[in-house]
Amino acid sequence: MSGSIDPSELPVDERMTKALQELLDEVSPDLESIEPERALELYLDDKARECRKSTISSHKSRLGSFIDWCRDQGLDDLTEVSTRDVRKFQLHRREEVGVNTEKTLMDTLHVFLRWCERIDAVQPGLWKCANPPNVPDEKKASDRVLHREEALPILDHLAKYEYASIEHVAWLLLVETGVRLGALRALDVKDYQSDCEPSYVEIVHRPETGTPIKNGSEGERWIGLSEEACEIVDDYLAHQRPDVTDSYDREPLLATAQGRVAKTTIRKYIYKWSRPCEIGLECPYDRVPEECTAATDVDRASKCPSSLTPHPIRRGYITYLLRSGVPIAVVSERCNVSPAIIEQHYDVQSEEDKMRQRQDILHEILNQPVITRSVPDIRDTDLQ
Repeated sequence: MSGSIDPSELPVDERMTKALQELLDEVSPDLESIEPERALELYLDDKARECRKSTISSHKSRLGSFIDWCRDQGLDDLTEVSTRDVRKFQLHRREEVGVNTEKTLMDTLHVFLRWCERIDAVQPGLWKCANPPNVPDEKKASDRVLHREEALPILDHLAKYEYASIEHVAWLLLVETGVRLGALRALDVKDYQSDCEPSYVEIVHRPETGTPIKNGSEGERWIGLSEEACEIVDDYLAHQRPDVTDSYDREPLLATAQGRVAKTTIRKYIYKWSRPCEIGLECPYDRVPEECTAATDVDRASKCPSSLTPHPIRRGYITYLLRSGVPIAVVSERCNVSPAIIEQHYDVQSEEDKMRQRQDILHEILNQPVITRSVPDIRDTDLQ
């Protein structure tokens, strides 16, 4: 008597289950075991052919949190990661970061998992589970941050393809100084001083000639510039800036053929170059640039989910200073914003970031451990 069973003799439910499994076996790829760390290495190596070092560094930093989480969960084979695991990771990070940071992270994870599927390293369709949160418009306006590691690829691209253009200089000064849009537009050529040490721009309140700045005369200040920034601005003044004055016979630093650049025009520069596809990066939303109106029509660049207004650049700059250990009092003076406002609206550091920064500063100033008194071991204490 043969040990094989005729499928027709099986109950209907079992026959359907068996048929479904056979179908799945036919369409499912043979996954190849790979450690998450190794998958990330291969991904970054592949991306390095088309992306700049700063972009690679940004992806490595974001995805590193996912790799660390997999290790903590005992997931040492990427093929074993399930849709539930991806969701658990997202909820885990949600407790630690803001909604905009979560969105950026999940956008990057989405791209990474899709790449992993192409090399048979994850379950098919796993990338679809990396869903970025929907960010309300008010959140986009108040909470979005363009971190320094995200701004540098844009400046690199502009330096290569739009060197010393007005768009390059506008982006450069926003990233380099964190000034508000109104202060940037208010700059005159004479406010830029590169023949002294250090070089600087002077922010001046001139309401009577059309360029008031926030906080009026209290917002006036000098802001130092790096040598690299001055080289670009010098080249802009020498070769790109049109020889024009505005309606008050002033020479605006940022000028078009019509005179002083409008605020709306500067915003268009920011919308335009904050789109990932504009600087050669992969669209995090799986859009085909040729079929996306936000990509093909510069006047609709603001419709791209990644496009920014100037304010997130300012928030990113202030955050960069704080995370670098610059005292709040110094940040307050340079950026013309009160310490209380910094704490409430600009400081997006985690509590751990703040604690470590305080510890580093105390250690540097005191040149010794913060706790210098030995603490008795409770095990040596007579509790009887």
